[in-house]
Amino acid sequence: MNYDFNAIEKKWQDHWATNQTFQASIESDKPKYYVLDMFPYPSGAGLHVGHPLGYIASDIFARYKKHKGFNVLHPQGYDSFGLPAEQYAIQTGQHPAITTETNINRYRKQLDNVGFSFDWSKEVRTSNPEYYKWTQWIFGELFNSWYNKSANKAESIDTLIALFEASGNTEVKAVCDEDIVPFDAATWNGFSSKEKQAILLQYRLAFLAETEVNWCPALGTVLANDEIVNGVSERGGHPVVRKKMTQWSMRISAYAERMLHGLDGLDWTESIKETQRNWIGKSKGASVYFPVVDHKATIEVFTTRPDTIFGVSFMTLAPEHPLVAQITTAARKDKVAAYIDATSKRSERERMADVKTISGVFTGAYAEHPFTKKPVPIWIGDYVLASYGTGAVMAVPCGDQRDFDFAKHFNIPIINIFKDVDISEEAYTDKTKAIIANSDFLDGLNPKKATNIVIKTLMAQGSGFGKTNYRLRDAVFSRQRYWGEPFPIYYDADGMPQLIDTAHLPITLPDVEKYLPTEDGAPPLGRATVWAWDTTTNSVVENSKINNETIFPLELNTMPGWAGSSWYLFRYMDAQNDDAFASKEALEYWKNVDLYLGGSEHATGHLLYSRFWTKFLFDRDYLSVEEPFQKMINQGMILGESAFAYRLAGTNTFVSKGIIGDREIQKIHVDVSLVNTSNELDTEGFKNWRPEFADAEFELEEGKYITGREVEKMSKSKFNVVNPDDICEEYGADTLRLYEMFLGPLEQAKPWSTAGITGVHNFLKKFWKLYANDSGLLVNDDIPTADALKTLHKTIKKVTEDIDNFSFNTSVSTFMICVNELIAQKCHSKAILEPLAVLIAPYAPHIAEEVWNLMRNSDSITYAEYPVFQEKYLVESSKNYPVSFNGKMRFTLELPLDLSKEEIEKTVMAHEKTQKQLQGREPKKVIIVPGKIINIVG
Repeated sequence: MNYDFNAIEKKWQDHWATNQTFQASIESDKPKYYVLDMFPYPSGAGLHVGHPLGYIASDIFARYKKHKGFNVLHPQGYDSFGLPAEQYAIQTGQHPAITTETNINRYRKQLDNVGFSFDWSKEVRTSNPEYYKWTQWIFGELFNSWYNKSANKAESIDTLIALFEASGNTEVKAVCDEDIVPFDAATWNGFSSKEKQAILLQYRLAFLAETEVNWCPALGTVLANDEIVNGVSERGGHPVVRKKMTQWSMRISAYAERMLHGLDGLDWTESIKETQRNWIGKSKGASVYFPVVDHKATIEVFTTRPDTIFGVSFMTLAPEHPLVAQITTAARKDKVAAYIDATSKRSERERMADVKTISGVFTGAYAEHPFTKKPVPIWIGDYVLASYGTGAVMAVPCGDQRDFDFAKHFNIPIINIFKDVDISEEAYTDKTKAIIANSDFLDGLNPKKATNIVIKTLMAQGSGFGKTNYRLRDAVFSRQRYWGEPFPIYYDADGMPQLIDTAHLPITLPDVEKYLPTEDGAPPLGRATVWAWDTTTNSVVENSKINNETIFPLELNTMPGWAGSSWYLFRYMDAQNDDAFASKEALEYWKNVDLYLGGSEHATGHLLYSRFWTKFLFDRDYLSVEEPFQKMINQGMILGESAFAYRLAGTNTFVSKGIIGDREIQKIHVDVSLVNTSNELDTEGFKNWRPEFADAEFELEEGKYITGREVEKMSKSKFNVVNPDDICEEYGADTLRLYEMFLGPLEQAKPWSTAGITGVHNFLKKFWKLYANDSGLLVNDDIPTADALKTLHKTIKKVTEDIDNFSFNTSVSTFMICVNELIAQKCHSKAILEPLAVLIAPYAPHIAEEVWNLMRNSDSITYAEYPVFQEKYLVESSKNYPVSFNGKMRFTLELPLDLSKEEIEKTVMAHEKTQKQLQGREPKKVIIVPGKIINIVG
């Protein structure tokens, strides 16, 4: 019986699929446990060995929980809407659905090869109409809801309409637009339908608004902040500019405070929680009004330091602030316009991160200080963001370093309002020690007292009020691309958005001739010829039939990538349900995710959006939980070990690493498959690899071309990708699973090195030989020895602790020690090897299934109970004492641990080796420490 891992792994993967071994049901009396991975986007490149890391870790834990008696839900699916498939469609004309299906089939095969315990009966794909029907439904629920601040929850828009009908909006406390015009019930009841709908849009949780967005001309779409890296699109590296567009948005800001408080009850790392807190960005302070001189306009600023108001020496507006065009003087218009144009090419994230560049332009206008009434110059600067606060700041150079640097750079006067503090070199920012000076009625106060007085004074004269502000802005929800969820919205004759009833969902994507925006700038859906809504037949019809009476144009934007991923965890609970996004029974049983694994790069956007939608669905009584993910682990990245060849500048000659010297060279990534474990390049393979290297020449060292090596992110563009299929073929999936865990702690980044994988593979061969060899099955019914029981139970103890602590790397080491000890003990006892097979099954399920089957167990090892640790087998009954004479150890003697000092001395003194050492002499002293040492002083 050889260890034929390829045959064994195929056998058990087929068995699991045929028998639906991992299918979960709510019809169970076991406690539930829901394990979820962040589902993948199915890219054309397929999986590399870095991708399965988190999946392996979650699979170990899911299998472990099954053995521990839990009813485990461990599903998988695909986040299958995305830009890559659309970009490929633009280039080739192939429909994104075809590309996506091809990629998913490849992913599924690769995932199956690794032997995951996924419940594939609950697979979801965000691009399937059966799925996005319910994404559209959730959008509709958001559209038909408002946030009642009095109840601190979302409610049906019908309750708001009832309030308007009864008493108008003056007593309504809602999260809504800022420019709300008050009205009474009579006025509301007298409004036209269009006027009512326009007002309701100011309150809806899903609403239309003109907003500043990140526009990528090359991709023809709006991008979220987390889709932009260093000022360019993450996908393709294209320039991104800021522009105003009418977009669908989500009023996520309504949930800012609840999302902050909700973090306290979550088992997440503190670093992830802090990232969430920073993004939500709560701050307390005051809103202050500064009238603009010679204009009927007022600038509202939010400040966390109202105590420093007498130190204001200038104001700065965001370049996008709506007042800039109105207040800029004629003499400054050209410079201001040029600055605004330059700023539009930088993303908000880039502007926030750039603390070194100082730039700005004076508008020529002035504001009036609310207390001193003195004129304050108004500048624009890109360090102020239109999306944060009011898009305007009162600059206090003496108390803020960025304002200080700005003032110094542009020679703006700096007013010192701190007692006995030198501000000639830098701003003074220590609130704990500051005493206010040169500030009229605030002189001599500390910042806390001064803040309270300033707020009261501002309110008394109508110049401001105390306020809590959040950095979290309402989320833009429109994308100008084809491959995304269509909005269930049409526009009536008045241009007002109308929601299509749930009964007529899904509204599926139409066919288009090209996947690019139209020539007049409309999104790709503007190319569809069948994209109008017939209200009489409740169906999509040809655009040519639009009459704005019964047939109307449909929304041309699609939803963003985060729409489908914000609620997918709930669809897994009941993925085949046609009547609801999931049944109440399934939602109540599974509740939320007990363990969520994924990369920390999703710690901001995805988690915020998913928490927002979960809290909303809770408010509307569709869920019984407020949080989607109770515990979360972020796995580190497996890095690639890139290989480099060195080309002499201006030539096609490549120089081996050790003989470059001081010559000018160009580093070129080489496909790692062309390099062996000694870093030697296959030069002929290199010449055949790419046409431009066909005529390459080489300068060798000792007859070899030695490449350079560097650890980098594993990426197709760096040619350092290792395909897990190749590893599974050569070494087996169990080897891959164990090796990825063995590489290091789960949360840390670690480099991949194929060189180390043979050691893990050899371990599995040794493990197999405990159970079988060429002659057949070795397992017997012998009573296990004390040593074997000790080895087993210390392994149970350590591995269980490791799994509970997600320390999978040390578990693999423990298995190796265990197998070595059992081999040395010549142990083949079924009483030891059966529980050992269950113990290793979460890590190496295929070999565990096979040896379990060899031991004549008819069912899958998946259903076996987890072995119970028993302390008694680790309690030592004897001690192998070192016996020393005058401090030098001469022999060892094993004695029972329960002997007294007197009994130990009597036994040692009677021993023949002691008599030989003493040669008839009486020892001066016998030192005995029970359980530790014996020393005879002679």
